[in-house]
Amino acid sequence: MSTDEIEVTEVVDVVAPTGDEGGLLMKPVEGPDLKTSRFDSVSSLLLAFALFVGIFVLMLFLVWLTRNMKFAAKPFPPIVEEAAGRGENAEGFERDFEPPGAEEVEELTEPTLEDTLEAVTDAVSSVAASLDTMNTNAPASTAGTGMGDSRPPGPMGEGEDIIPRFERWRLNFSAKNVGAYAKQLDYYKIELAAVGGGVQGVDIASNLSGGVRQRRVSSEDPEAKRLYFSWTDPNVNFAKWDQQLLQKGGVSTAGKRMLIQFIPQELENELAHIELAYAATQGRQSVTEIAKTVFESTGSGGSYKFEVVEQRYRRK
Repeated sequence: MSTDEIEVTEVVDVVAPTGDEGGLLMKPVEGPDLKTSRFDSVSSLLLAFALFVGIFVLMLFLVWLTRNMKFAAKPFPPIVEEAAGRGENAEGFERDFEPPGAEEVEELTEPTLEDTLEAVTDAVSSVAASLDTMNTNAPASTAGTGMGDSRPPGPMGEGEDIIPRFERWRLNFSAKNVGAYAKQLDYYKIELAAVGGGVQGVDIASNLSGGVRQRRVSSEDPEAKRLYFSWTDPNVNFAKWDQQLLQKGGVSTAGKRMLIQFIPQELENELAHIELAYAATQGRQSVTEIAKTVFESTGSGGSYKFEVVEQRYRRK
């Protein structure tokens, strides 16, 4: 275009309305297309699905964690019971004198033959009569003067007048099958064992709900001295299940072997606290007042606990 030519363009004045005065309105200029594209729809759908799957997996992980993670319970302080027991002494009403000590044995020994012959020379008639009585095989004509031992049955020892736990406690279980029963025993860390029947030592089985582990210990081992219980009726399902679980671990139950349940120290302490707490609600403050406590295992889904369902008391 030459310098003599002049480009003329149309100029339009646009006056915006102000107040009540009229004017021309400018038509909006159309911009780019703002509709959602197919790519945006698919990508947002995939993003929402991935977010949903992530939250769902996280929730499943939390559920698994809470069900399988075991939180350590606060241990119960041990309650030591010093029960009095008469051991092998005969039952009675009093306490016989203690056996003589080593320093007293010399005074109580029978006279030797030389001493007897010497005594004969001093008092022939009286000694002869005495020897005649000593040499006879006839039983004594008078009853003994011993009054027996007034302590209750149990290991020999002095202590409180209480009924021992192995006589005072009874444990009840409820289960539909041997698998559910084994899970309860494992939860409480109760171990099954077989003793006697001509077999030396004690065969113990643990991990009863899984691969049963078996070990044998000496009858003098501390593990064999733990508190234990046995079923009063060998024909109940639980006693038969004990036999099945022991046989599963390779423990022989043939013959006259006695099947027992070893109670761990932690569970024993827990039961002692539960017993005293229940007795306190009944106005009883000491274990010396308790004659019988019956515990029952309750719960399901891998969590169990013992509760007192019955408690009887001693007469004052």
